Amino acid sequence: MPANKLPLSKQLAYACGMIGWSIMTNIIIVMLPYFYLPPNNAGLTTLVPQLLLLGLFNIMSVITASGRLVDAFFDPFIASLSDKSENRRGRRIPFMQWAILPAALFCGLTFYPMVKGESIHNAYWLTFTLICFFMGATAYIIPYNALLPELTRTGSERVKLSSLQQVGFVIGIILSAMVNNFADWVQRFAGTPNRDTAVQYTIWGLAIFAGLVMLVPVFAIDEKRYSNGHPSHLSLLPAIQKTFQNRNFKYYLISDFSYYMALSIISSGLLFFLKSLLYLPESMGGELMATMVLVSLLFYPLVNYLSQKIGKKPIVLFSFALLSLIFVAIFFLGKLPFTPQVQIYTLVISASFPLASLGILPNAILAEIAQNEAKRTGENREGMFFAVKYLFVKLGQTLGIALFAFLTIYGKDPGNDYGLRLNGICGCVLCLLAFVFFNRFRERGNRGKKRTAHH
Repeated sequence: MPANKLPLSKQLAYACGMIGWSIMTNIIIVMLPYFYLPPNNAGLTTLVPQLLLLGLFNIMSVITASGRLVDAFFDPFIASLSDKSENRRGRRIPFMQWAILPAALFCGLTFYPMVKGESIHNAYWLTFTLICFFMGATAYIIPYNALLPELTRTGSERVKLSSLQQVGFVIGIILSAMVNNFADWVQRFAGTPNRDTAVQYTIWGLAIFAGLVMLVPVFAIDEKRYSNGHPSHLSLLPAIQKTFQNRNFKYYLISDFSYYMALSIISSGLLFFLKSLLYLPESMGGELMATMVLVSLLFYPLVNYLSQKIGKKPIVLFSFALLSLIFVAIFFLGKLPFTPQVQIYTLVISASFPLASLGILPNAILAEIAQNEAKRTGENREGMFFAVKYLFVKLGQTLGIALFAFLTIYGKDPGNDYGLRLNGICGCVLCLLAFVFFNRFRERGNRGKKRTAHH
């Protein structure tokens, strides 16, 4: 029996799941280096020592990398279980339901160090909580994203649902970027004298809210009614192997990896760029994210229109090229002949179109790749495609945070900021790599497969 078309109310419910997941993961990306290794003018206590391992990697880089790498190998395992699931409620929703509590719990605990001061014990605790958080978040997002191709029937439906999903993602970015703003209110109205405690209370509040929002698609969407997915019978290793055999997917993967590595440099560095390069308050972080997201929302209809007129590939390539120029500008922040506010707002508004297009189109492209592969082979492996994507997204984010943390060795404080500026050059190179590899992606070939499958 063909599945029912997903009504708008259910599409909005689906997007709510992304809001919660985005809040939690972006709190980790934005706040982790700042909370544990703050600049000297932030009013926070340094919690882990600036130790160097092998003379190269500071301890923060190693901790974030270890948490992500354990989780990265957990991704295909969850995808395989989800793809093969014969649960009477569906292949995806039951996994999402049980993942929410551990994700929210360990998001909060990550910011509760064992020692209220600089200690190696905090590093051990942080490694443990990050591994547990990432595994919980993965068990939610892999089945969640695998629903996208199963709940849609046409390319335009996929772009529309992906757009709503991206709105959810950017709402999560805004809320996570406002941790310091909310912490200001906690200090002012709850009478919390300690800045560290105010930040902790704020993160707990956001983690609980995120968990509740992630429950919305679990209760609102009847997977059996709206999804056309069928259990796959491939075991884990053959499923991974067949997924990597798709030529288009390989180029998609490398460009996505480079993009997310660059993006996590900006996310990890934003508060540092404000405080150390521009001498602006960190509470501006929330305002900047909100501005970028609200301006990017204005571009959503344009991205949807252009993707149908000229295809998705040219828009993605243009966005990578524009982002590479934005990263170059980071190197010169604070040295340009404009006020600090003009410099940072120009940068943020320029980034809003790439944020819109690279938020909407990649998931729609991947859903198309997965669906074409299902038609070609008769095996529904949507979960595995998204698992491999997120494995590379996480590796990219991990290496991005690790690279940022590593470069802080060369200066992260006002007047000693060369390490922060080097991040701009690294981001530019990563965006150019993404451009080069995505240029080899065959969009027409993909459409051709689709046409063939219909005949």
